[in-house]
Amino acid sequence: MFNDILYCIPPEKHDKESLKAILGEHPEVAFISLVGVDINGNNTDERIPVKLFMDDIDGVLSGGVQTDGSSVQLPLIADISDAKVTLVPDTSVNWYVDHNEDFIEDFGGELKPVGTLRIPATLVHNETREVGSRVILKNAVEAFKKGIKELVKEHPYLLEYLPLESADDIDEVLLTSATEMEFYVKTPHEVADRDRLHTSQELKEQYWKRTVGPVRTALEQTLLLLDQYGFGVEMGHKEVGGVKPEMVAGGDFSHIMEQLEIDWKYAEPMQAADNDRTIRYFIKDVFRQYGLDVTFMAKPVLGVAGSGKHTHLGAAAKLKSGKVVSLFAAKDPEKHYLSPLGFGALMGLLKNYEVINPIANATSDAINRLKPGFEAPVSIVTSLGPDVHTPSRNRSVLACVIRDPKKPLATRFELRSPNPRSNTYLVLAACLMAMLDGIKACVGAEKTPGQLLESISKKDGDEDFYLEQGRIYRAEVNIFEDYTEAERSRLFGRTPATAWENINAFDRYPEKTAVLVEGGAFTALDIESFKTAAMGSWVMELHDRIVPELRESVRRCRKLHEEGICSDLDELRYEKIRQMANEIARDTVSKTSLLTQLSRALENKDYRKASELQLITADRVQELEKAYAEYSRNIL
Repeated sequence: MFNDILYCIPPEKHDKESLKAILGEHPEVAFISLVGVDINGNNTDERIPVKLFMDDIDGVLSGGVQTDGSSVQLPLIADISDAKVTLVPDTSVNWYVDHNEDFIEDFGGELKPVGTLRIPATLVHNETREVGSRVILKNAVEAFKKGIKELVKEHPYLLEYLPLESADDIDEVLLTSATEMEFYVKTPHEVADRDRLHTSQELKEQYWKRTVGPVRTALEQTLLLLDQYGFGVEMGHKEVGGVKPEMVAGGDFSHIMEQLEIDWKYAEPMQAADNDRTIRYFIKDVFRQYGLDVTFMAKPVLGVAGSGKHTHLGAAAKLKSGKVVSLFAAKDPEKHYLSPLGFGALMGLLKNYEVINPIANATSDAINRLKPGFEAPVSIVTSLGPDVHTPSRNRSVLACVIRDPKKPLATRFELRSPNPRSNTYLVLAACLMAMLDGIKACVGAEKTPGQLLESISKKDGDEDFYLEQGRIYRAEVNIFEDYTEAERSRLFGRTPATAWENINAFDRYPEKTAVLVEGGAFTALDIESFKTAAMGSWVMELHDRIVPELRESVRRCRKLHEEGICSDLDELRYEKIRQMANEIARDTVSKTSLLTQLSRALENKDYRKASELQLITADRVQELEKAYAEYSRNIL
């Protein structure tokens, strides 16, 4: 840590005079970077000398800085033939300074790291239309707040179930969000033993255990740093994945592979999304200083617990008296689980989840995490608790209801399916539109909490005014133990098996896609742009990364035994392995391998076939690796 360096400039200091004064006092902030977020969640990062910013501060604050639109992913909106995009500073959120601790300079007799002021920015196409992830979230927040105010005013029956005397009591609707970041850390260039990881996970040897060595130091340093920035760290701890590190001569550690989680305080949605993105950078920077790699992959090791980013959503009202009250909590928590607004939000989240899922999980890596087991949230279902007096602790469901009768403002929903790489801006926007849809339906029908409890607790054959027949939406049991896979698919909806299947949900459920558009957050063009970007990423990753990696996995399954000193079982097992490897990766005159078929399907844009072949090939490779592990264990 360094003394007297700038960490954050809050919104109230974003005027010209304040910025000039602050940056004049902190010469270590040598650059600014306008940070726009495209439709795929990528952000811009450049270095503009502070002097240039100061010389044209009025112009930058009001008109932004132009960039090349082809450098951001906005397909169908801004491409190489129509690439004028402007980055306009967002003055409503915190601006954080990114310090480069590998670049230390003397500033007035004090050594300080050179810093870059990262300024969140809205992307504007052709100086006429705001585009990208930030504006979609901004639109969603505005639509949700406006919708809630109108509904409370139009349906006075709600006052019986909310801590309000009149709709006019509401001064402002407040939204709160936060994410819980899970990630793996490891020593570079060392490969973790999958069997050890799996065994350690099953024995729960790592969960909430004491950290040691460089992992402990880096974790503690990260928590202190995040507090310096004002993120309000709540805790950092070990997660279920990982193995105990090995100590080598001199007290150093090797073969580190541990899963960690860091949580921080809530903020309004845009700030929460900014915090999520910024904190990922800081986590990586600190752990790198201690010789550790960080991965935010959803499933870095198959067969071992993946990393999630549980996303929390809450709503409250600030009254004209200054008091803040929950809009989701029940007015009488001894009688009801939630208010009508709370039930409506939860029901909307569940009913429309099929078009939230592709936004949260649009990659093969994300889908690899969403498999039954490993506590993966794969089924569209919630848990309220066995009775109104007992809050739910069921973590096998997709959406958790977090409630404490003594703390109504803590009432919120926890969506468990996003992963560390999910675009939080769009996830929050989609959730808000889905929740608003449910609220409009429930309040429009003037349903009471008791009636809504019956709806969300309905049987699969029951008809409902809003929820779908043939589905159930509430379970107070472990759904992985009390339901078969076939029952889960029938009752909770089939889980997409590939990224292509997930992205196609926009076309399979047009009425649910319309909820995102009609709610006012997304436009039809935004949806098409997102689909195009997500599909392009899936195709490129599958063709250029996953297929070559699978081919290398096959190549590693080489013959280990020597003729004459092996058992007949070794010969038999290896012959089976050779046949499997040929099916997966070797072409002949008469037969094309699975990997070649997959590559050709992608090249021919036959994505349905490619999706099917991706599943078949992944299963075959998994069978091959299992057979090879059995074979290799018998070689002396």
